[in-house]
Amino acid sequence: MARWAWEWTKSILIAFLLFVVIRTFLVEAFRIPTGSMERTLLVGDFLLVNKAVYGAEVPGTHIRIPAFSEPRRGDIVVFTPPHEPDKNYVKRLVGLPGDTLEMRHKVLFRNGKQVSEPYVIATDPDNDMFVPSMMCQLNYLAPGVDPKTYRPTRDNWGPLVVPPGKYFFLGDNRDDSEDSRYWCMADRSSVRGQPMFIYYSFDPSAMQPFPWLTDIRWWRIGNTVH
Repeated sequence: MARWAWEWTKSILIAFLLFVVIRTFLVEAFRIPTGSMERTLLVGDFLLVNKAVYGAEVPGTHIRIPAFSEPRRGDIVVFTPPHEPDKNYVKRLVGLPGDTLEMRHKVLFRNGKQVSEPYVIATDPDNDMFVPSMMCQLNYLAPGVDPKTYRPTRDNWGPLVVPPGKYFFLGDNRDDSEDSRYWCMADRSSVRGQPMFIYYSFDPSAMQPFPWLTDIRWWRIGNTVH
């Protein structure tokens, strides 16, 4: 009896240890809580995130395991924003260190060239607003921009220069995304991983009881994220 109990205990401990290692260094689940990445990602999508690709951080330290790849322009990335370090955001990386970024009437320009973004949608096209937090952009203005007259808005800002060790993120739903336009640059060290695929999805706005069971988006399950 004692041997049987020990074998069960050992199996549970090994399974728990494997779970901790996998979740810490390899793969973690992530749920989409807002519409900032529509139509690419929907509220109620559940993702598996590859934490190893960009180099996972050892808990309690600033040490990272070697990365398989560096984040690239156009990647969808899970990261912690500078103003809410206890939360995970998922956005599209549009600016790497050294890039000059500008938006004119919703159109993104990088290094003087218009960026093709077929994944972007506009859900509130007429409300080009100013938010005071956007003035953080003053710290990144390109040479020649007068900081005294600079007043960015949601759809018109820049040009800004991304400094070393920083990234600039935007949501695909540009009219409903709290991103680098509002809180500016994110550190390379804040990057958590890259979404791989949607393993589950349901419509949380459905009026039926138990939407997680009755309103499953079967057509989204298994879709890769790009």
